[in-house]
Amino acid sequence: MTTKHEQILAYIEKLPVGDKISVRQIAKDLTVSEGTAYRAIKEAETRRLVSTIERVGTIRIELKKKEHFERLTYAEVVNIVDGQVLGGKTGLHKTLNKFVIGAMQLEDMMRYVEPSNLLIAGNRLKVHETALQAGAAVLVTGGFDVTENTKRLSDELELPVISTSFDTFTVATMINRAIDDQLIKKDVLLIEDIYVPLQETSYLYSTDKVKQYRVLNDVTTHGVFPVVDASKKLVGIITARDVIGKSNNEPIEKVMTKNPISVTMKTSVSSASHRMIWEGVDLLPVVRDTNYLEGVISRQDVLKALQAAARQPQNGETIDDIVKQQIKIISTEDFIFEFVVTPQMTDHYGAMSNGAFTILVTETGAQTLKIRKRGESVVENLTIYYTKPIQLESILRIQARVLELSRKVAKMDIEIFNDKLLVGKAMVTYQLLER
Repeated sequence: MTTKHEQILAYIEKLPVGDKISVRQIAKDLTVSEGTAYRAIKEAETRRLVSTIERVGTIRIELKKKEHFERLTYAEVVNIVDGQVLGGKTGLHKTLNKFVIGAMQLEDMMRYVEPSNLLIAGNRLKVHETALQAGAAVLVTGGFDVTENTKRLSDELELPVISTSFDTFTVATMINRAIDDQLIKKDVLLIEDIYVPLQETSYLYSTDKVKQYRVLNDVTTHGVFPVVDASKKLVGIITARDVIGKSNNEPIEKVMTKNPISVTMKTSVSSASHRMIWEGVDLLPVVRDTNYLEGVISRQDVLKALQAAARQPQNGETIDDIVKQQIKIISTEDFIFEFVVTPQMTDHYGAMSNGAFTILVTETGAQTLKIRKRGESVVENLTIYYTKPIQLESILRIQARVLELSRKVAKMDIEIFNDKLLVGKAMVTYQLLER
C-alpha cells in the first residue's frame, strides 16, 4: 500500500516535461491536503524532477542522468541569475547544451550560435530576435527589456527570453560556477550508483521461520539478510548470531534485530562506509523514504566503490581536491611528504586556513595507511596543535609516524615542519575498513 506522499511523487514523475504544477491543483486532483501536496513538491524539487521559479511557478523538468549532469535547464538558469522571464515560458523545461556571450558584430556572433544554446547579451535588440530564429534562448543582462516582437517570437518558438540585472561577466561566472557545482555533485558516489537491487537481493519475511533462514544461508552462503513485512517494508535484520541455538520453528520476528540501521538511495558511499565501520556491520539495507526495501549494500561493494573513485579524475574541484593534489610523497619508508600552500588554502589574513590544514593532516595519514597496505579508512578522532602560523607559498614537510596499528584501528602522530621549524602537530585515530 503506497502512501499519499508516494502517490504524488509518482504522479509528478509521469507528468509531461514542461507541465506547470501547483500545490492547489495537485491537492484537488489527488484529493490530498495542500500541506501533503506542498511537501511532496518540495521533495520532487530535491530529486530534480521540478524547478520552482519566482513569478512563473513550478515546472516539470527533465531528470538529468549523471553523464549529462553538467547541463542546465533554462528554468535552472533563471534561478541562478535571479532572472525574470519575459517570454517563452513554455520552453523553460528545455536543456541548454552551451552558452555563448554576444560580444561581437551580429554576423560574426551568429557563426557560434546553434539550436539549444543560450545567448548572453545586453540591450542589442536585433541580436535577440536573430538568436531566437537560430533556435537559441536569450539571456539579457543589465536589467534591459526586449521588444514586444521578441516576446511574441519567443512564445511562438517556445524559447525563453530571460532578463537579469547582473552584468555579462557576472552572469557567465555564475553559470560557470553552477556547472562546476553540478560536476562536483556528479563525482559524488551515491548508494544508487552501486547498490544491489531488490530483485537480486535475498531477504526474509517476518512471518518466516528460522528454518527458512538456514535454507537461504545454505543457498547463498550469506549470513545476513534484511527482514520485511507483507508490504516489503523493512522491519528488521537477521544474522547468524541471532539464530544460534534457536529451533527451526522459531519465528524470524522473535529473533531478528528490530529497527536496523539503513541507508537511502541518496546516501553517499562515504557516509555508508563510515556507518559500517562505526556500527561493525557488513551489510546495510537500502530503503525508500517510507522504509520500503529497495536492495542492499555490502562492505565489499563500498570498498570497491571507494577504491574506484580514488582512481577517477575529478571534473569539479573542491578544496579537498586542491589540497590532495599538492601532497607529494618524498619517502615511502619514513612516510615523509612535501606540500606547498597555495592561495586557495589561505584565510583572509594570508595564513593557511584551519580547514586546509586539517585536510592536509588527515590525508597524509590516510596515504600513510595506504602505503602500509591497509586500504580505506575514516577518521575517528583528531587533535591538532598549532605552534606557528603558516604563510602563503610555504613549503611544508610532513612526517607521519604510526604509533599503533591493529586490524580495525590505527593511531598516528603527524608533525608538520616549515624550514625545519615545527609549525603544527596532530594525533589522529583512524578506523580501518576491512575487506
